[in-house]
Amino acid sequence: MSEITITLPDNSTRSYNAGITPLEVAESIGQRLAQDTVAASINDELSDVTVPLMADAQLKLFTGNSPEGHEVLLHSTAHLMAQAVKMLWPKAKVTIGPAIENRFYYDFDIQSTFSNEDLEKIENQMRQMAKDDLTVKREIMSRDAAITLFNDMGEDYKVEIIEQIDSQDDISTYRQGEFIDLCRGPHVPSTGKIKHFKLLSSAGAYWRGDEKNKMLQRIYGTVFSTKKELKEYLHFLEEAKKRDHRKLGKELEIYSFDDEVGPGLPLWLPNGGIIIDELEGLAKETESQHGYHRVRTPHLTKGDLYKKSGHLDLYKDAMFPAMDIDGIEYYIKPMNCPHHHKIYDASPKSYRDLPYRISEYGTCYRYEKSGQLFGLMRVRSMQMNDAHIYCSEDDFETEFMDVCQMYLKYFKIFGIEKYEMRLSLHDPVELGKKYINEPELWDQTEVVVRDTLKKGNINFVEIPGEAAFYGPKIDVQVWSAIGKEFTLATNQVDFAIPKRFNLTYTDESGSEQTPLCIHRAPLSTHERFIGFLIEHYGGDFPLWLSPIQVAILPISEKTLTYAQSVKSIMEKTGIRVKIDDRSEKIGAKIRQAELKKIPVMAIVGEKEAEEKTVSLRRRIIGDQGAVHIKQLLESLNSEIKKRSLPHRES
Repeated sequence: MSEITITLPDNSTRSYNAGITPLEVAESIGQRLAQDTVAASINDELSDVTVPLMADAQLKLFTGNSPEGHEVLLHSTAHLMAQAVKMLWPKAKVTIGPAIENRFYYDFDIQSTFSNEDLEKIENQMRQMAKDDLTVKREIMSRDAAITLFNDMGEDYKVEIIEQIDSQDDISTYRQGEFIDLCRGPHVPSTGKIKHFKLLSSAGAYWRGDEKNKMLQRIYGTVFSTKKELKEYLHFLEEAKKRDHRKLGKELEIYSFDDEVGPGLPLWLPNGGIIIDELEGLAKETESQHGYHRVRTPHLTKGDLYKKSGHLDLYKDAMFPAMDIDGIEYYIKPMNCPHHHKIYDASPKSYRDLPYRISEYGTCYRYEKSGQLFGLMRVRSMQMNDAHIYCSEDDFETEFMDVCQMYLKYFKIFGIEKYEMRLSLHDPVELGKKYINEPELWDQTEVVVRDTLKKGNINFVEIPGEAAFYGPKIDVQVWSAIGKEFTLATNQVDFAIPKRFNLTYTDESGSEQTPLCIHRAPLSTHERFIGFLIEHYGGDFPLWLSPIQVAILPISEKTLTYAQSVKSIMEKTGIRVKIDDRSEKIGAKIRQAELKKIPVMAIVGEKEAEEKTVSLRRRIIGDQGAVHIKQLLESLNSEIKKRSLPHRES
C-alpha cells in the first residue's frame, strides 16, 4: 500500500499508509488525544474522523472543547436526542435539529407536548444509548433513493427538505443503530463520545418559523466535553434566566404587549418612557457634539420610493403589505434611509456642505413572522437610533472612524467590556440577486473599509456573504455582564443608492459628484438596546437611567410631611423620586424598593426630620448612614451628570 504524508498544524509531517483515518492518526499521536477527538479538518474542510485519507493532506484534529469540535458535539447530541424521542414515541416525526450557540434543538411533529418528566425520560434514554457506544456511520445516496427511504419511514418533513435539493445532488445521511437522519455532518464516530449533556426546555415552534404552518414541539439541550464546562454553562443559564428582559421588563413595569394591539408591537409604560427619554437625550447630546442635524420623517410613503431604493425588490418579504390610497400603493416604512435621501436632496449641496450628517429616532415597521418574534429582540415596531452621513471619498475614512469611535464611547458609558465588530462582505455569486451588481465598487469599498478599521486598531472579524444589499457593513456584537452575546447595532457603507437617487454635490472645480453614504445606528433600536440593557444590568440600572432614582421611605406617618418636603427638594433638581406612604413597617418598604430595583433609598424618621438628614441606603451595597440633604443632592446629581455606572459591592 502506498504511503501518504500528513502535515499537522505545527507543520510537522508524518508518514502513514494510504487509507488511514484521522482518528487512527490521533491514536498514533496519543491515546488521550484519540479519546477526545470528535472531528477533523482535511485540507481545511471539516470532516468525520473515520474518513480514509488516500492522498497527502493537511490535517487538524478537533477535540470537543474547540469551537469546531463543540459544534460537532452539539449536532451529534441533537441526533441522539431525536433517536431517543423516536424510540419513546415511534409515531413522532422528526424535522430539523441544528446546533446553535452552546445549544442544540430538534423540532418534532407529535400529538402531545413534552413535559419535564418526558425530558427526563428522553435524557435517560440518551444516556443509555451513549453508554451503548453506537457506531455513527455516514451514508451517501441519490436524491431519489433518499426520497424513497424517508417516504417509507413516514418522515414527511425530511421528504419536503430533500425535494428542494437539486435532483443531480447526492444526499448524505447518518445512521446510528436503527435511527437514520438526513444530514451534511460531520458527526462523532460513535455515541460514546457524547457524555456531558442536559436537556433544557421544550416549547412550541412553527414549521420553518411560519405561523401558517403546523405547530411543532421543540426540545432544547446542551452538551460539553467536560462535566465542569457543563456545570458552568448551566449556572450561566440560571443567571440569564434571572436577567431575562421579558421577565424583568414585566416586573419593573417597563413595557408590555397586548393581544388587542398585536404581536411584536410593544407598549412602553411610563418607566420605559423614562429610559427612552434618557437614551434619546444621550444620543442628541452626542450627535450635536459631532455635528449632526436632527430631522423627522413620516411613517409611510409611496411605493415608488422603495422601488427606487431597491427595497421592494430585495426586502419586500420583511415589509408590511401595501395599502391602496386613491389608487396609489403606500407602505409603512421598514427603514428611514429613503426618506433621509430625500431630505439630502431637498436643497443643492456643495463640497462646503459636506459631510452632511442627519439623524432621527425614526419609528420603523418590519414584518417578522410570529414564530420569530422574541420579546424586545425581534419586534414589528421599532424606534431606531438612525443617521446618515453623506460625504466625499476623501472624507470617508475620517467619518467612518468617527462613527466607530462613537460606538466605543457608548460602550464605555454602558460598561460594555467585550465587543466585536464584524465586517460583513458580499458574495460575488449573489451579485444581481442578493447584492447590487457593481463588482468593482464592492471590491473597492470593502478594501477601504477594511483598511480604515485596521488603521483605527478596531477589533474586527470578516464575515463573507452578510453585507447589506447596497454595500459592506459592520455588525456590532456585544456581550452582557454575564457573557451573553447580543447583535446590537450596525454601521453600513452605501456606494450605490445615492446614485439611484441622483444625489449630488458640487466639488471645488464646479463639477457634480455623487456622495458616499454611511448608515449608522450606534444605539440600535430602543427595543433591542433596552432589552440588552435590562439583561446587562439585571434590572439594576445606573442612577441616571433608573426610572425611579430615589425611594423616600418614611418610618411612620409622623414623618410623612418631612418626606414630602425632601421629595419636593429633590424634584426641583430633576431627580426622579417617589414616596412609599403605605402603612407598612420600614422593613417591608425596603424590601419593596429592593424588588423594584430602585438604586437609592432615603429612610426618614423623627431623628432625620429634626437634623434635616436622611438615612441613606444604596441597593446592593447596603446602608450608608445619615447624610445631610444638601450633601446627598450634590452627590446624586454629580453621579447622574457623569452617567456613572451602577454601584457594586467593593
